[in-house]
Amino acid sequence: MKTLIKPKRLEFGDTVGIIAPASAPQDPQAVERAAAALEKFGFKPKLAKHVRARHGFLAGSDAERAADVMQMFTDKKVKAIICLRGGYGSARILDRLDYNVIRRNPKIFSGFSDITSLHCVLMKHVNLVSFHAPMLNGGLQAKDLPEFTRHAFFRTVMEPKAAGGICAGYDKKTVAILRGGVATGRLIGGNLSLLCASLGTPFAPSFKDKILFFEDVSEKPYRLDRLLTQFQNAGIFAQVAGVAVGINRTDEDPDANKTGEYRQSGADVVNERLSALRVPVVTGLPFGHIDLNATIPVGAKATLDGDTGDLIITEAAVS
Repeated sequence: MKTLIKPKRLEFGDTVGIIAPASAPQDPQAVERAAAALEKFGFKPKLAKHVRARHGFLAGSDAERAADVMQMFTDKKVKAIICLRGGYGSARILDRLDYNVIRRNPKIFSGFSDITSLHCVLMKHVNLVSFHAPMLNGGLQAKDLPEFTRHAFFRTVMEPKAAGGICAGYDKKTVAILRGGVATGRLIGGNLSLLCASLGTPFAPSFKDKILFFEDVSEKPYRLDRLLTQFQNAGIFAQVAGVAVGINRTDEDPDANKTGEYRQSGADVVNERLSALRVPVVTGLPFGHIDLNATIPVGAKATLDGDTGDLIITEAAVS
């Protein structure tokens, strides 16, 4: 394995770049709110050149969005990059990035959902730790940002020590253990739809001996089953050391229980597809498209504890 690259920790007063590598926010004022939120936290915001651009359902053309990513990585004043939002489009710019340049200019890169495509490629081609974490549109900029979410993010990107269990301060009412045991490995994961979309491409990360974590949103049960079946058929579940599942905000089947036909819920699907795995499996962990969204450093070492029901970050993610 190549040497893992850890970005330098974020400090108050640092400049933080704001980019939109996928979709644009519906409200153009979200950019100003994002900048104001960073200032309130104690950082200096810097907007990417095309962060306000729009091109159909994308935040600008592929060339513009890729240029913004590269601009922020090469800007010596920028110490961290936080994505404005997800949506769709990150995968369209993967072949436009210069990974050798990024490797020479490592820094904190943060986001989730569609940003999963970028997390995967940064691990695959740069071996850079990146951060599956709340973004700036409706996440870190929210007036009612939960202390759990705020603390999880800043302790992970600002403290050069292991962040510990992601369930610290969480009531665990949603957590369920499908298969017990304890597994250790490096973290890989993100949004299940985007992980599946990476399979068979040059941008798919290695899953071998990793702790796989995933979540998704607005996937009806049969579509969730299709995604998990794709992972099963591709042999991914046979490679991983453990599986950590976030809180999947699925659209339940509207016809369930209305006919005589049996219909599964999203939770039923996850339980059926994963309970037979021979590795620890924990579901309902606090990350995903939810308010209590823990920060997970992609590439860092972690322990999935299938006895206590927690995902424990065991090494510092920043230097």
